[in-house]
Amino acid sequence: MLGWPETLERLTALTTGLHVLALLYIGLGGFLAWWVPRSIVVHVGFAAWGVAVTLLPLTCPLTAVEDFLRELRGLGPLPGGFNEHYLYDTVVPRELLPAVGVAALVLVATSYAGCHARARARRDTAVSRPSTMAE
Repeated sequence: MLGWPETLERLTALTTGLHVLALLYIGLGGFLAWWVPRSIVVHVGFAAWGVAVTLLPLTCPLTAVEDFLRELRGLGPLPGGFNEHYLYDTVVPRELLPAVGVAALVLVATSYAGCHARARARRDTAVSRPSTMAE
């Protein structure tokens, strides 16, 4: 059985993992809508949140949860937030951040354009099919 410190450590790691998945979904989730069209509604919310938390002084709820768990472990909040702590100058060099931001927007726009094209193709195919109902 896990003790309290180990439980907190695992919850913190789980929260960090969820945060990474959320960031990946923000960038790539629009492509999921190519196969699961209704998922676009969820992705628009994630993408809007991603833009808002980047441009406005908002705290991501996952960062708040991770900071809370770290506080319970006596570690204090993430220095500079999740992206600052885990991504900047670790995964992405700081000088490339503007280019990465533009690339992320292009990626999302491309996924949405593909989603629209696929939806249109499905609609056109459905309209052009002859009716199978007996007249």
